[in-house]
Amino acid sequence: MPTQSPVAPGPRHPAGSRADSASGPPQDHAADSAQHAPGEVTVVDPAMVKRAVSAAALGNAMEWFDFGVYSYIAVTLGHVFFPSGNPTAQLLSTFGAFAAAFLVRPIGGMVFGPLGDRIGRQKILAITMIMMAAGTFAIGLIPSYASIGVGAPILLLVARLVQGFSTGGEYGGASTFIAEYAPDKKRGFLGSWLEFGTLAGYVGGAGLVTLMTALLSTEDLNSWGWRIPFLIAGPMGIIGLYLRMRLEETPAFAQLEKEARTKEKARREAEKRVGLREMIFGQWRALLLCVGLVLVFNVTDYMLLSYMPSYLTSELKYDETHGLLVVLAVMVLMMAVQPFAGRLSDRFGRRPVIATGCLGFLLLSVPALLLIRQGSLAAIGLGMGALGLLLVTFTAAMPATLPALFPTKVRYGSLSIGFNVSVSLFGGTTPLVVTALIGATGNKMMPAYYMMAAAVIGGIAVLLMSESAGKALPGSPPAVETEAEAEELRRAAHGVTKADATA
Repeated sequence: MPTQSPVAPGPRHPAGSRADSASGPPQDHAADSAQHAPGEVTVVDPAMVKRAVSAAALGNAMEWFDFGVYSYIAVTLGHVFFPSGNPTAQLLSTFGAFAAAFLVRPIGGMVFGPLGDRIGRQKILAITMIMMAAGTFAIGLIPSYASIGVGAPILLLVARLVQGFSTGGEYGGASTFIAEYAPDKKRGFLGSWLEFGTLAGYVGGAGLVTLMTALLSTEDLNSWGWRIPFLIAGPMGIIGLYLRMRLEETPAFAQLEKEARTKEKARREAEKRVGLREMIFGQWRALLLCVGLVLVFNVTDYMLLSYMPSYLTSELKYDETHGLLVVLAVMVLMMAVQPFAGRLSDRFGRRPVIATGCLGFLLLSVPALLLIRQGSLAAIGLGMGALGLLLVTFTAAMPATLPALFPTKVRYGSLSIGFNVSVSLFGGTTPLVVTALIGATGNKMMPAYYMMAAAVIGGIAVLLMSESAGKALPGSPPAVETEAEAEELRRAAHGVTKADATA
């Protein structure tokens, strides 16, 4: 009975079956699924899968604590690194450095993605963890502009580029990691825990910044307090690395890896010949769908979780501490709903869940922002809460949807490239672009219009994508939780084979 290793150096070892395609060129999926014989099924080890999901989600939480802290403390960083008499110019400079990290994310995806398909998901995820922690820790050591002048923002930019490069290999690897080891019927639920980890990281970062803002004076925060969350990245990175590496040392994993090594040798040799050309041009349709889905996912995500705290403070003159508390409460609400939304995507499908989010942002972005602009705590909480619940439709369904767009042999690489190109062009630039649009037009409703435009593009992608809920990943055999389910699938597959033979 085939089982799975949650941290095998490559995708779960195929036990064989016909893979149901989510999208992509038909010839790719046909070739990729030809290696599986009808009736072969992967029976997962629930305990191992649980540990795999935990390792990916916890590591992701620690990476996004590091990455998210920058957003929450953006106003203070503007004072420290970009002195100016114009608060808008300060904020633009800070978000410019924020956006710069996204420019190198596709490069990171092009480097780490193919490596993840070649030498293994877990190894690459460990490397990205180290780089992210090092880049974040370095920010906490950079002298201020007042101390070394223009060298300060330059060093900040370098550290941000290291962060961006490492993050280029994180999401594609983590989502692939979970999707390839999850039972087909629970891929949405288990994948939703990846974004649960992301939200937990954001909550940790927001909570710490909020606490510091409340306890420290503005002078203390600007002089030394802002360094604390960045310096925490060092020990957190070590913990995250331990979580991701420790699973290799278990006897169960060592035995499973030994059994899988022989079977996967031929596949890995073939994957080494897969180049960027095949990952991009051979998967052009799936890549376009990925870009569209990630666009709506990340524009709304960065708008709500990264930009809105600064919007409340700089544009609406709302108290900084109260603004962060509202965002923190919204994220806690999202975490509570996240697993349930993941189950809904397993039951009703990825397309209905994501389409609901797109329609909601199209119809409710303006009313929600008008509520937020009322300025009262209740109105802001209601508007932000509505946007947060809509965002959950993406955070819960996307980790299972995106890996299913690509076949196994190029999944990590193609997903990393498509995801990071879209994030770089549209998601990470959201704070910078919206701040610039407000400054140019004076229209403070720009965040709503921007989210509506993203919702239209995301809706088009949903219409064009195929449903993947409950189906095997392209290039992988069906994955089930029990031997009884496996036997039922085997009987069904053999029945089809006999009928075809008789005909």
